[in-house]
Amino acid sequence: MYCNPLIRRIAELVRGGAIGEVRTVQADFGLQGPFDAGHRLRDPAVGGGALLDLGVYPVSFAQLLLGEPSTVHAHALLSPEGVDLNTGMLLGWDSGASALLSCSLDGDTPLTASVTGSLGRIDVPRGFFFPERFTLHRHGHEPEEYVSTDDPHSFRHEAAEVTRALRAGETESPLVPLDGSLAVMRTLDAVRDRVGVRYPQEVTRA
Repeated sequence: MYCNPLIRRIAELVRGGAIGEVRTVQADFGLQGPFDAGHRLRDPAVGGGALLDLGVYPVSFAQLLLGEPSTVHAHALLSPEGVDLNTGMLLGWDSGASALLSCSLDGDTPLTASVTGSLGRIDVPRGFFFPERFTLHRHGHEPEEYVSTDDPHSFRHEAAEVTRALRAGETESPLVPLDGSLAVMRTLDAVRDRVGVRYPQEVTRA
């Protein structure tokens, strides 16, 4: 997702102050269930649940724009196997910004995202993690629409970045830094801790 040109453009606009100080981020990713108990998405042994499979996208979107949150609150519906079927997250930052995020294995959510700032808003329609377009709303200006010039569903941008990094002798991409991946995982682990999801291979701490 971070290699997608429109996602990169959103980040550039936000960091460039196009919508002022970020106040809120909203994003969701839900699939129409139900999935049976034998499905991989409900199997704790392979990290099943909505959060790690789907929730990583809303969390990654929020952290791309705001960095790692300082506070994490969450609520979830768990399956009989102990994985999350439906999870809501409220993340907070010291700046006063917040993110309201959700993921679900039991409902076809809009799959949209928006980021609101003190001077405007960016709306990303269905399929926010591989956007075909997005709209920039700035106070006092007409809406500006940004449209993809190629296939947004393609992995070509990720492949191109991997190729570029390898040719340059880099061990990580500046678009997807290792520290950023670890920061997202810390947030996902914090959410799991809040909602009580544990996987059988995890070591129990004394």
